[in-house]
Amino acid sequence: MSPKKKKNGHPQDSDKPVESSEDQVTPESPEVESADDVSTEQNDESGSSSLFGKLGEGTLLQRRMDENFLEYASYVIRDRAIPNLVDGLKPVQRRILWSLHQNDDGKFIKVANIVGHSMQYHPHGDASIGDALVVLTNKRYLIEGQGNFGNVFTGDPAAASRYIECRLTDLSRTQLFNNELTEFVPSYDGRNKEPVCLPSKLPLLLMLGAEGIAVGLSAKILPHNFCELLEAQISILRKQSFQVLPDFPAAGLMDASSYNDGKGSIKIRAKIEVKDQSTLHITEIPPATTTESLISSIEDATRKGKLKVRSINDFTAEKIEIEIKSSPGLHAEKLVPALYAFTGCETSVSSRLIVIRDNRPVEMSVSEVLEFNTQQLVDLLRRELELKEQKLLEDLFFKTLVRIFIENRIYKKIESCKSNEAIYKAIYKGFEPYRSEYYRDIIDDDIEMLLGVRIRRISLFDINRHKEEMEKVQADLVETRKYLKSITRYTINHIKGLLKKYGGQYPRRTQLTEFVAVTAKDAAFKSLKFSYDRAKGYLGHKISGDEFQIPCSRYDKLLMVFKDGSYKVIEVPDKLFVGKDVIYCARPDRDQEITMAYQFKGVTYLKRFTFGGTITNKDYRLAPEKSKVLFFEEETPEDLYIKFKAAPRQKVNQQIAKPRELAVKSAKAKGNQISIKEVQFIRTKPPRNWDPDAAISELRFV
Repeated sequence: MSPKKKKNGHPQDSDKPVESSEDQVTPESPEVESADDVSTEQNDESGSSSLFGKLGEGTLLQRRMDENFLEYASYVIRDRAIPNLVDGLKPVQRRILWSLHQNDDGKFIKVANIVGHSMQYHPHGDASIGDALVVLTNKRYLIEGQGNFGNVFTGDPAAASRYIECRLTDLSRTQLFNNELTEFVPSYDGRNKEPVCLPSKLPLLLMLGAEGIAVGLSAKILPHNFCELLEAQISILRKQSFQVLPDFPAAGLMDASSYNDGKGSIKIRAKIEVKDQSTLHITEIPPATTTESLISSIEDATRKGKLKVRSINDFTAEKIEIEIKSSPGLHAEKLVPALYAFTGCETSVSSRLIVIRDNRPVEMSVSEVLEFNTQQLVDLLRRELELKEQKLLEDLFFKTLVRIFIENRIYKKIESCKSNEAIYKAIYKGFEPYRSEYYRDIIDDDIEMLLGVRIRRISLFDINRHKEEMEKVQADLVETRKYLKSITRYTINHIKGLLKKYGGQYPRRTQLTEFVAVTAKDAAFKSLKFSYDRAKGYLGHKISGDEFQIPCSRYDKLLMVFKDGSYKVIEVPDKLFVGKDVIYCARPDRDQEITMAYQFKGVTYLKRFTFGGTITNKDYRLAPEKSKVLFFEEETPEDLYIKFKAAPRQKVNQQIAKPRELAVKSAKAKGNQISIKEVQFIRTKPPRNWDPDAAISELRFV
């Protein structure tokens, strides 16, 4: 048994389960078997069969769930969440505009009245209608509001619908409606007629933008600039190339390098101005961001130590103005990269242009949508001209009949007629000599119209005035036919007229630019002080040690070298035990030259190297295991003074080496052998116990 449906085809909610007569059983029924009987019978027939298998797939409940879910999913996609390609509107928006059109008298109307009237067409309650009307009004194109419609910059809500008023703008009043070209269907309850789509002459889909989430499908259509869209339509009609980019009401700075004809994403930044050494002003913000959410993100970043901000003040009213004061000693300009990196001052918006076309969701590009809108505009203008041509022909036909009827006194021929049929025959016969003067045959309705001409009009008939009126109609008819023959030129002139009349009201607000990438690491302030406590063997930014004191941020990494020649790259820790053998700690630099001497199995080696690339938390070695680092220093000294431990029959206890003679190699390189003698120390300057008169050998590297 199929579920009950309303007249619009949507399933009704019901608290009672629907069952077929075949599935209904009662305890008194003699045909009801016990569970044991059923189990025995099934075991006899199929062995492994079960009652669950019998009542599983294909049951009434499953069929009903499948059918109703598909109907629900289809309804949400087509009739609620995704806009239609033809007029660019969602159903609730279309119903609001249609209600405004039906009640339009040029005056403001209470929003509550429009919400109530729209409920004749929209079956989902007044809240969704009121919210959609406020959003449409704040887009400025189609509805003009009077009263508090909220603030899109601060996120403040609109006043209650009984306190605010609205009406159609002149743009929507002239470009969206034509009852003669509109297809109607019954409303959800069958009491009224509503339009399937409005005959829009505007590319509303790209003008307004849209965002909708349906069942398994979502759409994100970015708004575009009114003037740029119309100029692109002119380019399409002239078969020229064009490009349109998004434009947002809250303005901002936009990088569209990753955006391609409605696909991809764009980056939007707030516009930040440096007023003085300690003050920044934010005057434009990214879309889908409010001043409240932006300030909240700045405060959050400040609490986490990512920003150094002293105070934030919001002076936003009709225009955005957020004042930020930097901490003492910090120039305000240095805050700008951090604001982009750590707060909502920079956002990325992805575009997915999905629309309903021929009752199916399809993904299109901006060019495809605009070309469709342009062809639709041409078709609408052609149909309007054809309707106008037909009306002018009928007007001319009517005026011609009246002139002939009065000038040739055909009305006199009906004075002696005694029946309605005789009157009709007399008039038909009276017009026969003048058939060549009008474009179609006379019908009974035309005669009814002539019989309705008053005696006063006949007696005061002015031939010259009537002739002027006919000449004017004929001139309009010639002009209309001329436009029909050159419909493309007529369409271009129509678009130019819109640009001239309305273009000044809708300038581009979002500024196009290319951003210099700001990474979190580069923008972060060095607010953490890293140090090493050798006595306790701990390092970190919560350690009060006196070695390797390095200002850093949470985004930095640190490279540690140990006495045995091992090294490792780690993230900045709060507190980490590493032992007492750390000999070097710094931020990693893959190109930093290092000079190092180490001893392995009684042999001393010297090498120059760079660390190169590393992986965080992976152990590396500069020397074989069980080695001992004797010297480790950044860059390359001019001379190294090597002192050997005294030994019997050892003639040379001092040596000078010139490490610049060594080639710079990788960190894994073994290095050059210095000596097999036991080294006491290696210095870059002669130590106190250096004997300049003793035998000294100079070590040379070939």
